[in-house]
Amino acid sequence: MVAAIDPWFGVCYRIFMKEKAGLPVFTNDQLMTVNNAVAMAEELVSNHYKMSASQWLHPKYDVKTLTDLSQDEVVNGPFAQIIRYEGKLKGGLLGSSAYDFYKICIQDHAILNTLQAHPQMTLSPFVLYVVTHELVHIVRFSRFLQNFNANDTEKLSEERRVHGITHEILDAVKSRGMDIVLDFYATWRTPIDGLKTSP
Repeated sequence: MVAAIDPWFGVCYRIFMKEKAGLPVFTNDQLMTVNNAVAMAEELVSNHYKMSASQWLHPKYDVKTLTDLSQDEVVNGPFAQIIRYEGKLKGGLLGSSAYDFYKICIQDHAILNTLQAHPQMTLSPFVLYVVTHELVHIVRFSRFLQNFNANDTEKLSEERRVHGITHEILDAVKSRGMDIVLDFYATWRTPIDGLKTSP
């Protein structure tokens, strides 16, 4: 059982792992679209944070789709989740060689079901939004702008901040269908208690 944010209403809730077998997965053509979206998201986020190639987070994160996820990385609800693991530098024996390794677990089934329910949206801009959003989270975790183990209230506030930043990054992208995706997430950008986005 894990904590998650409801992708529709922004409510923190507990969700149970789903059985992976039988869930719809991306086709080979869809995987190519996803790979392109991931590459574009990496470039957009690194540009937004003015990070050079040497400052970028590789090899401190990875992006995987449902086929490559273990059963306990599959969830019901979110379009993706970030799991933090402890990485260790090769040959490193000291505690100082350990680092946080983040895995973006894309939930093919949740994305495909949503696209089926909203046929006006297409895969490329939708996945671009999802991955950009998760990469912003990782940058903020790595810069200690947000605690990975925050409580549910803090997580909800952080979700709104990150949706605001994601919108800021993608609003300038002239990609077909992006305006529809940004509209889909509009309720996430509604300010609460004067909350503003932060870097």
